[in-house]
Amino acid sequence: ERLARFVESHGAADISLRGDDDPVPFDHELIDIRLSYGPHYREHPTQEIVRDAVYPVCAPTLARATVSDDLAGLPLIHTDWGPTGASFPSWRNWFAAAGNEPGRAAQRGLSANSSRAALDLAISGLGVALAQGIYCARALEDGKLVRAAAQSLELR
Repeated sequence: ERLARFVESHGAADISLRGDDDPVPFDHELIDIRLSYGPHYREHPTQEIVRDAVYPVCAPTLARATVSDDLAGLPLIHTDWGPTGASFPSWRNWFAAAGNEPGRAAQRGLSANSSRAALDLAISGLGVALAQGIYCARALEDGKLVRAAAQSLELR
């Protein structure tokens, strides 16, 4: 939607959108702009444009099954960020920040290899996903998802 408005207001442009894992080989690619979480490319000029956080989200029907930040009894959806996404928070990080010791509950559940897939699983009512706020904002506004707990973790 935003890209369509940009093209409409600025005319046709050669735009190539890619989703790449870090690190990105800037020396071998013709890259004009890179959007990423955190200061991972200190050798290049950067500009912080937004801060984001992750927090638990789920379908409204699943949210009715809990009344606190103790999500250990609900099915969890894990996003496997892969070896290049090691700095992204995990459920274990979230439970620690919430002051809960989930034991093995933080490891069990469904796993997805992308944020989009994790959100789709959550929207389908299959569990609670630890989602980026910016990424899940539309689904929250549309009522497809609700926050399952107040605790959030800042992305860096």
